Amino acid sequence: MTLFLSTFTNKVDKKGRVSVPASFRAELTDQSFQGIVLFRSNVHACLEGFAYSYMQEIGARLDDFDLFSAEQDDLATAIFGDAVQLPWDGDGRVMLPTELVEFSELNEKATFVGMGRKFQIWSPSVFEARRESARQSVKSKNMTIPKGSGGDK
Repeated sequence: MTLFLSTFTNKVDKKGRVSVPASFRAELTDQSFQGIVLFRSNVHACLEGFAYSYMQEIGARLDDFDLFSAEQDDLATAIFGDAVQLPWDGDGRVMLPTELVEFSELNEKATFVGMGRKFQIWSPSVFEARRESARQSVKSKNMTIPKGSGGDK
């Protein structure tokens, strides 16, 4: 199972290329697609990142909805209609599409945030505010990790 850990900030060059952290690439070496899948977050001003195989799992989960339901259509449009497959080059870089760079306000740097089976890419300054907000939320609500099988729900 793919597991993305830690936080890394990398330079975005003038062409929109950014290096995917080496530990993230290492988690993806056994994938049929050698790269990442990104789409706009529906919750934050960041990009959501996944292994291609996990996108296949998300697609299978959408099968739990009626095929022509509004919910299935909305989720499929927001996720798959917006998703881009980005192969990395020989240096481990991907080329970020302009519309994703603009949405997430990435300028000269991009912060990759490991989140278990997914990762996010943030503007560094925006992420610092998000990290503090998340920490305060966890603390004020006394959140903890639930017991269970470890599978997604």
